[in-house]
Amino acid sequence: MDVSVVAAAREDDARPLDSVDIAVYADRLGYREVWLGEGPTWDSFALATAVGLRTRRIALTAGPIPVHVRDPFSVARGAASAAALVGRPVGVALGTSSTRVVEGVHGRGRARPVTALAESAAVVADLLGARTEAGRTPLTALGFSWRLPPGGGPLSVAAFGERAVAVAVEHADRMLLDLVSPDQVRRSRERRDAAARRAGRTPPPLAAWIPAAVDPSERDREQVLRSIVGYLTVRGYSDMFVDAGFGDVVELAASGADADRLLAALPSGAAGVVGLVGDRDTVRVRLDEYAAAGLDEIAVFPTTAGDPAGERTLTALAELAGLAA
Repeated sequence: MDVSVVAAAREDDARPLDSVDIAVYADRLGYREVWLGEGPTWDSFALATAVGLRTRRIALTAGPIPVHVRDPFSVARGAASAAALVGRPVGVALGTSSTRVVEGVHGRGRARPVTALAESAAVVADLLGARTEAGRTPLTALGFSWRLPPGGGPLSVAAFGERAVAVAVEHADRMLLDLVSPDQVRRSRERRDAAARRAGRTPPPLAAWIPAAVDPSERDREQVLRSIVGYLTVRGYSDMFVDAGFGDVVELAASGADADRLLAALPSGAAGVVGLVGDRDTVRVRLDEYAAAGLDEIAVFPTTAGDPAGERTLTALAELAGLAA
């Protein structure tokens, strides 16, 4: 199982520039790839450019980019721009994000999310790599041309439900999950394999973003728990937490309780349901569980609340994964 690093993911109280520091330290330790998520704080391509200019070799993936917020041309242009500036390929991850972000933050409609994901993925897949004639035609017809080489990195598609998984199988170089337990990895892999059989395709590798804190302080545990709170009412995730024994907190979330109240109700053990949280032996066992579930790549998002730049966690995971700096 490959191990990569998520430098920017969900919004939290961490310093925004922690994302750059995480990526720089991951590059120094020999991690092969860093993911640079997009949200209300960061533009993924700007962050990818900043990270690329401060690192030597780590591969860069921007996103997931919400497909209702950026059109496929803008996504491909962003990847091409960042790649030209940093001098190495930039990949892209696409996703449907949430109503809260798409409609609430951006003021855009989020109709037919899986259809929008499929349409965007089909075009971006073409424009990221060696462009086909179809990829050149729209600009040529308007008297423009592609003046930059394509981004050149892989296309990842964030997928959880059956229809989104089919999109990932059809268009992606990699399928992405977020905040999942080993059991959910196993179910998602079965869903992916079934979709690939129906489509007559080879299934793409399966990656997952997982929060991580090795030898965590209480502040680190709280940071992981905060990342969980927003998922307690999301179908599929809520069932996972009920099965793990946190049904009372799921019911509280369904009643409309705010984030602070939910955080207070979550026991610290909830952090380990969807994370690599604990001492080295605990984390080693958890890594083995994710690998046994069929995960091809675990993308770790280190806590920083009690561990600046995630150095303690990233160092320990690099040793456990046998990375050579």
